[in-house]
Amino acid sequence: MKVSIIAVGKIKEKFFSDAIDEYKKRISRFAELEIIELADERIPDNASDKDIERIKSREGEKILAKIKPQSYVAALCIEGRLLDSVELAETMREAYMRSGCVTFIIGGSLGLSDAVKRRADLMLSFGRMTLPHMLMRVVLSEQIYRAFMINSGAAYHK
Repeated sequence: MKVSIIAVGKIKEKFFSDAIDEYKKRISRFAELEIIELADERIPDNASDKDIERIKSREGEKILAKIKPQSYVAALCIEGRLLDSVELAETMREAYMRSGCVTFIIGGSLGLSDAVKRRADLMLSFGRMTLPHMLMRVVLSEQIYRAFMINSGAAYHK
């Protein structure tokens, strides 16, 4: 089994990196977790709508280039579906049966391009609040670990 997280932007704070590393270690009991960091595009001051779309498009091209063709793709975006942890675990289990690989995508600060959203098998929302991308990686890593624990019947979820 393989889980990938494709994320635009770098983790700068050690406490975020430490938390992600801890969940990566825990997940390793169940699957290989690969984290692919992509450089974010520079956003000019007073960027026009056209600039924003161009930036999202360039970031989207980089994201799409990193997705394995057979992978089940869950793109994180505010307008996506809200799932509870049990539903996420079930979704991941079904995705593994179909493709053997799940890829989660966290876009840049401007969001995801339409092309990435079209490629997604699931548009997934963690709520309507905006979270820093670094924190979202920690939350996503924990939920991936929780999904494996739920699917294994462990008591962690309670």
